[in-house]
Amino acid sequence: MPTKKKLGDTVLGWFVVREEDEDGGAESTPDVEHEEVAQAVAVPRRRTAPPPPPATAPASIRLPGDVPNMTAGAKPTAGTFTEVFRAAHISDQEQERVAKATALLQSLPASASHEVKKQVVEASLIAFGIPIDQIIEGGAQEIQALEAYIQHGERHTQEVLGDAKRRIEKLTGEINEIRKLMELQVTTQQELIAASNQEKLKVQQVLEFFGQEAVARVVQASPKLVEPKGD
Repeated sequence: MPTKKKLGDTVLGWFVVREEDEDGGAESTPDVEHEEVAQAVAVPRRRTAPPPPPATAPASIRLPGDVPNMTAGAKPTAGTFTEVFRAAHISDQEQERVAKATALLQSLPASASHEVKKQVVEASLIAFGIPIDQIIEGGAQEIQALEAYIQHGERHTQEVLGDAKRRIEKLTGEINEIRKLMELQVTTQQELIAASNQEKLKVQQVLEFFGQEAVARVVQASPKLVEPKGD
C-alpha cells in the first residue's frame, strides 16, 4: 500500500516566504495539524536572480490549456491569473471557493490569533456549505498553476532572449561588414587620389614644357575647359 505523501513532498518549492517570516517578525505557534503546512511554506523565497540550482528547482510543470503570454513591458492582472487558472483546468467554481476563503481570511483582524481565525473561517465556510478539503485542493491547484505559469514565463523569456541575441549577432555582423566597407572605400579613395596625382604630374610636365602663358591662353579660349579659380 503506497504511503501517503506529505504536503511538503508534493508542493515543496511552489510556496513563497513572506517578508515577516524571513525577518523573524511576529512569531506564530501553529498546532500539530498545521505543522506540515508551516514546514512546506518555510522554503527559501523565489528570487529573481540567481535562479535556483537544478537540484533544488521545482519540478517542471506545464499547463494543459492555452497559457497567456506576457509581452515585454506588460504586467499581469487579475484577468491574467483567471486565464492561467482556466488553462490549468481549474473551474470557476473551484476558483470562487478559494476566493471566498481568501476574502474571509483577509477580513479578520490582524491581531486575532491563528486559532481564532481558523475557527471563524471554518465556521463561515461550513455555513456556506463549502467543504474545507475542496478549498485546500483548489488552493493547491492554483499554486501549482501559478508555479507552472512562472516556469512558462521563464521558458518564453529564454526564447525571447535567445532570439534577441541571434538578431544582435546578425546585426553586429552587418554593422561590422558596413564598417569594413566604409574603411575600404576611404582607402580606395586615398589610393585613387595618389594614383590620379601621379598621372597629373606626367601630363603637367607636357603643359609646363609649353609654358604657363600658352596654357592660360588655350584654357580661356576653349569651351571645353574651365579655368580654375581660387576661393
